[in-house]
Amino acid sequence: MAFMNITSPHAHGGNSTSRIMLLVILATVPGIMALTYFFGWGNLINIALAAFTALVCEALILKVRKRPISFFLKDNSALLTAVLLGIALPPFAPWWVTVVAVSFAMIFAKHLYGGLGNNPFNPAMVGYALVLISFPVQMTTTWAMPFFLTDGQVLSFSDTLSVTFSGSSPLVAGLSDAFSGATPLDTYKHLAKNETALEILQGPLFASDVSGAASGGSASNWFAGGWEFVNIAFLIGGLALLALRIFTWHIPFSLLAALGTCSMLFGWDADLYVPWSLHIFTGATMLGAFFIATDPVTASTTPLGKIIYGAGIGILIFVIRTWGAYPDAVAFAVLLMNFAAPMIDTYTQPRTYGHEKAKRGLATKPDTSDEEG
Repeated sequence: MAFMNITSPHAHGGNSTSRIMLLVILATVPGIMALTYFFGWGNLINIALAAFTALVCEALILKVRKRPISFFLKDNSALLTAVLLGIALPPFAPWWVTVVAVSFAMIFAKHLYGGLGNNPFNPAMVGYALVLISFPVQMTTTWAMPFFLTDGQVLSFSDTLSVTFSGSSPLVAGLSDAFSGATPLDTYKHLAKNETALEILQGPLFASDVSGAASGGSASNWFAGGWEFVNIAFLIGGLALLALRIFTWHIPFSLLAALGTCSMLFGWDADLYVPWSLHIFTGATMLGAFFIATDPVTASTTPLGKIIYGAGIGILIFVIRTWGAYPDAVAFAVLLMNFAAPMIDTYTQPRTYGHEKAKRGLATKPDTSDEEG
């Protein structure tokens, strides 16, 4: 009886690049909704502008490279990069900052290396780091305040458009300067030089249990109003992706564990350092842990390597936030570990079937334990 010679795999999981990218985009929706509720329309405008810019850049560079435009546009990778950048950029960032960040991410961080699957660095974080270093004023003075600090008001959609496309702050645009201000991490870090934790957390930006602190309560129970709900929303989206097996638990949980451990060990004195609760539930922590660090192209791929990779990002986030010049260090931490990912994978290879030892490192001798004689 003759049998058909069919090569493996014999089963297909149903996942495609476009489907995975779309699921990740959908998982950001809870976080985007929370951002819009607490901080207004700015991030939605950023996302729309970033998406348009990303698709145009993707189409143009594909045409230059003589690649099928519609085929690659439908993989949703350009759209995901745009969404992540639109979320990460300040809500009142001038329109040209968004265009520069997205254009650089698509052209130089992605297609210069050959397109999706070949880029060694996370494109969204490359674009973010570029504009943060190049335009520090626009990137640090255009953050929105939560609505409960502006008498329950947020800028209307038309006013936000005016601020975005005039390239000026709300005050310069003829609107109240109370709509913009520093982020909680930045505020706490600078005030800690001259004030105690109790004094800092009595400020309107922090939803703190002041009475509990006066009686000896721990500052680790305090959060920054609005930001914790945004991070919880991104956590929900990330857990949904984890349940769908879009990625494994190794990177996000090792990142959060390392960041939390460092902030509790080295930042135990809230009078000197940012408390662990602000490290975990403010800034881009959850967005970075579940949506950026887990990028399958630029992250480590071995089980042990993913744990090392995620822990490295968490440690670097704490170090840069605590002693560096930038209050939110997710982009730089991810890019630095992108450098290390190939080496981590080289030295953390799992044991392959049929061998007693794992082949790790560049100069590993061949395993002959399974050979006879």
